[in-house]
Amino acid sequence: MKRWVLAAVTSVTLGLVTATTPAQASPQLPVVKCAFTPTPDNPAARPVVRPLPYALTVGKVRVTFRTNYGPIVMDLDRGGAAPCAVHNMASLVLQHFYDHSQCWRLTNSERLGVLQCGDIYEVEKGGPGYKFPDEVSGKETYERGTIAMGNQGPGTNGSEFFIVHSFAHIPANYSVLGKVVKGMDALDRMVKDGIIPSERGPLDGAPAHPVKINTATFF
Repeated sequence: MKRWVLAAVTSVTLGLVTATTPAQASPQLPVVKCAFTPTPDNPAARPVVRPLPYALTVGKVRVTFRTNYGPIVMDLDRGGAAPCAVHNMASLVLQHFYDHSQCWRLTNSERLGVLQCGDIYEVEKGGPGYKFPDEVSGKETYERGTIAMGNQGPGTNGSEFFIVHSFAHIPANYSVLGKVVKGMDALDRMVKDGIIPSERGPLDGAPAHPVKINTATFF
């Protein structure tokens, strides 16, 4: 089973075309090396195979998160600053890691307006059992519709990501994967439904109406 998953992950994340291994890849193939490091102190919330340590640097991957508020369609940019992060999300989507999960954090303050998803258990708990480095240039901006990796400090990327529904006045410390191309109205309705206050503030907590990801698929 693991062998089949590994081959399938290779096929999708290295081009959606072939299950070629890195050793067989053409020298001219536009790829970068990625480092996915196991986190034994923070084991996987769901069984997944780590992505292969190479990512394409051309093209885009279209992913649809089907939520209880409607579909959110995004284009992940392999040619951007974070090809390993795109490669990672494609791998997790293929392995159904995000299916039947919940988005635990919604913010709508003057500094930060995002929906945070990808944690299986609760905010910042329940990742894939590995981590990988940040991919940032220092010039990142986080305007409406941006999808970026969430983290708990430098080099702690895993499955967590956020979508900017308004703006995010934050340092350029978060790897940008791409943009939402359809479904921002769903996020607007989530914000309209309200936020449960938390220790982080009155406009930073769980969505008042739970936001659930039913499935995450390609196309």
